[in-house]
Amino acid sequence: MGALDDLRVLDLTQVLAGPYCTMLLADMGADVVKIERPGGDLIRSNPPFYEDADAEAYGGYFQSVNRGKRSVELNLGDDADREDFLSLVERADVVVENYRAGTMEQFDLGYETLRERNPELIYSSIRGFGDPRTGETHRQGQPSFDLVAQALGGVMEITGQEDGPPTKVGPGVGDLFTAALNAVGILAAVHHRDRTGEGQYVDTAMYDAMISLCERTVYQHSYDGAAPTRQGNSHPTLFPYDAFETADGYVVIAAFGSNHWRELCEAMDRPDLAAEYPDRESRLANRESLREAIVEWTRSKPTDAVLDALDGLPTAPVQDAADIAADPHVEAREMRVGVDQPGADAEVAIAGNPIKMTRTPTRPGERAPLLDEHRSELLDDAAQAEADD
Repeated sequence: MGALDDLRVLDLTQVLAGPYCTMLLADMGADVVKIERPGGDLIRSNPPFYEDADAEAYGGYFQSVNRGKRSVELNLGDDADREDFLSLVERADVVVENYRAGTMEQFDLGYETLRERNPELIYSSIRGFGDPRTGETHRQGQPSFDLVAQALGGVMEITGQEDGPPTKVGPGVGDLFTAALNAVGILAAVHHRDRTGEGQYVDTAMYDAMISLCERTVYQHSYDGAAPTRQGNSHPTLFPYDAFETADGYVVIAAFGSNHWRELCEAMDRPDLAAEYPDRESRLANRESLREAIVEWTRSKPTDAVLDALDGLPTAPVQDAADIAADPHVEAREMRVGVDQPGADAEVAIAGNPIKMTRTPTRPGERAPLLDEHRSELLDDAAQAEADD
């Protein structure tokens, strides 16, 4: 039993933001039906592939964020396919799409049309700049991707080295954080519908989500008038809270509390630093010279030796994907799960679901669907239900 196994979601999304949102719902048990345009999601053909791109149904990008879904291929511009879609809408709980504003209206399938067929429907959109229904702006209709959202929302301005250029965050947070927020909005709307019988429109914009993600810069600018900018891996109000080079890699140390600072100085055999800089203010005022002292110590030791010396403090090595794959914590938490790779006769690993529940565990271990794999069962079921009605 999944927490959401009574929820039917029609997923018209593609690429990353929308599919990640509906993947979260599928992992928690929702029946997510991926409505794919002719030819399928654009990202099906995106690498990497396990062995042979020509033989395999899709690459790792598609596999990762579309696991556990069912697929039907529909051309919404075709009258028969449009009616098939509407028959699915009548028995759905949620519709999710991530087109530009106005696209669904071109097919006469906007929220107002679908609501006539299913008054309790929750209609959700993920767009770069939101939908006019929830706040009209001059940006709506402009194209947007993760890079655009990170640039506009301030993420790039505060990411990177102090003397370097603005830098995007490695993961696609413009997509992923927006998707997670949208999933929260959908579940809130489901809860409201269960109490009142009312469906509604849920709208999450990538630009808005990035402002929320950078909440610190908003209040900092409001309080002191300064616009925060890049400062590497350090923190504007905490020290030490940074990455430090070792003899064979990097470690992060977050010993900004006075108790942790004293323990760090003891491990470095520098009790003088603890005595001279006993509080947050003095450490922040002298952060450059103190950082040099810490780096001088960490560079003299391999990563494991630094971590052993700082056992009990908030420290960690900077890991890559191979390190993560070998970490027993990751295995114990089921954060790397195996799924079949169609066409390769192999199992590949994808990221697990970080939401853990004791009575209704998440289930990220089902492969992504083949294009149009579930047409018969979905449309036959819809026709039978209509006949029964």
